Amino acid sequence: MSLKQTITAFEALDDAYVTGEKVKSLFTENEQVEVKVQTVNGEGGSTDFIQIRIKGTTGKSSGGNAPTLGVVGRLGGIGARPSRIGLVSDGDGAIAAVASALKLADMVQKGDQLAGDVIIATHICPDAPTLPHDPVDFMDSPVDILTMNKYEVSDEMDAILSIDTTKGNRVINHKGIAISPTVKEGYILRVSEDLLRIMEMTTGQYPVTFPITTQDITPYGNDVYHVNSILQPSVATDAPVVGVAVTAQSMVPGCGTGASHEIDIAQAVRYAVEVAKEFTNGTCNFHDQGEFDRLEKLYGSMKVLQTAGNQTANQ
Repeated sequence: MSLKQTITAFEALDDAYVTGEKVKSLFTENEQVEVKVQTVNGEGGSTDFIQIRIKGTTGKSSGGNAPTLGVVGRLGGIGARPSRIGLVSDGDGAIAAVASALKLADMVQKGDQLAGDVIIATHICPDAPTLPHDPVDFMDSPVDILTMNKYEVSDEMDAILSIDTTKGNRVINHKGIAISPTVKEGYILRVSEDLLRIMEMTTGQYPVTFPITTQDITPYGNDVYHVNSILQPSVATDAPVVGVAVTAQSMVPGCGTGASHEIDIAQAVRYAVEVAKEFTNGTCNFHDQGEFDRLEKLYGSMKVLQTAGNQTANQ
C-alpha cells in the first residue's frame, strides 16, 4: 500500500511555503537513507533540488554490486503562484517521487530493505512560471533543462524511471498511468516485457503504454515539438530510461489546479517501488542489451539525438 505516503507527500507539497528542507524533514533519521537538498537559482527564480538515496543491502554505496535504480520526478513546478492558487497538475511527478522515497524508507525501517540502491530525485518550486503550449499551457521552470538533468540524473543510475504528469495532449486517453518504450542513447527500443508484467501486477489491469517520437527524446531548446519533458533525462545518460506518465482521459493543462488524483499518483508510486524491488534484484530488465548492440552494429550510434544537433540549421 502506497496511498498513505502519497497523501503525506501531497499535503506536504500543497503549500505556498514548502521548501526542500521541509520535504527533507519528512524522513526520519535512518543511516540507510540519505537526503540532500540544493537550492539553485535560474532566470525564472529558484528551486530546491532534492535527492534521496535509499541504500540497498548489496548496493554500490555499501560496496556491493547490485544495480542502482533512479527515479526522477520530472516537472516544471509544483505551483504557479501567484497566478494559480494551490498545487498544480504538473506537480504529480514530484509527489510520486517523494512518496516513493517515503515508502522505500518505511520499508527499510520495517526490515524490507532492497538489494540495490534507489536514488530518487526531483525539485520543489511552489511558484514556477507558466509557458504557452499547444494544445494546453505547460508549466515552465525557474531553471533550464540542462540544470534539471545535472541535479536529477546521476551516473550512478543503471536505469531510470521518469515520472511526469502527461495530461496536456490528445495522444493518451486513459486515466491512471502509462509507460513509454525504453529510450537509450538516442534509440527508441521496444517496450520492456518485464515492465509490462509489473504494470499488470500493480494495477490489476491490462498494461497501458504511450507512443513517443524522435522529437520527444531530443533536448529541449531545439525548437521542435515535445509531448512534455518526461524523457528529457534520456539526453543526459547512457542508461535506459522509461517514462511513467500520470495520465487523464481529458486534456488537462499543467498549470491546472485541483487536477491531481491521489489514487493515480499512488499507482505510479506502487509501480516504481515494485520495479525498484525487481530491478535491483536482477529480475527486471529495461532493455535487451544484445539487441541494442546489434542495432548499433547495423545502424551506428544515435547519440547525436542527445545533443543540440547541427547548429548550422539555425543559421
